[in-house]
Amino acid sequence: MVICQNTGDTPQGMKIYVCKGIVMIQALIGPIGSLVGTWLEGKVETKKAETASKVAQAQAEAVVMQKKATGEIDWDLKMADASAHSWKDEWLTIIFSIPLILSFCGDWGRQIVADGFMALETMPTYYQYTLGTIVAASFGTRAATKFFGKK
Repeated sequence: MVICQNTGDTPQGMKIYVCKGIVMIQALIGPIGSLVGTWLEGKVETKKAETASKVAQAQAEAVVMQKKATGEIDWDLKMADASAHSWKDEWLTIIFSIPLILSFCGDWGRQIVADGFMALETMPTYYQYTLGTIVAASFGTRAATKFFGKK
């Protein structure tokens, strides 16, 4: 409700009115605007905090991945240095080449290979896994895990 009162006339003959309702509305607009502004500032600060948290998490994950990659490279270099004067890789290559060579030696060679693989199938599972681990350690664990991951 707007209450206006005539308070007099101007020298030009215009009437002067004072309206109390408008003053009250204007008095309410200021605090409401301040309240809305504070709410919006709070929303902006919340979004900034969420974004900063996501950025920090992504940076931490990147650091972990970088350290992991560096550790894998260091491990590969240490293993390469350790096997520089070893016959282990050559020995395993020779052992694994025997069935290949025998399979080209006629029926008697193929029979030996078939019997050998049938005997390996009857070995305990732990022995088969141990043999696989020995080969994987010799030729590179990551290469072996990639191979076994395809099965």
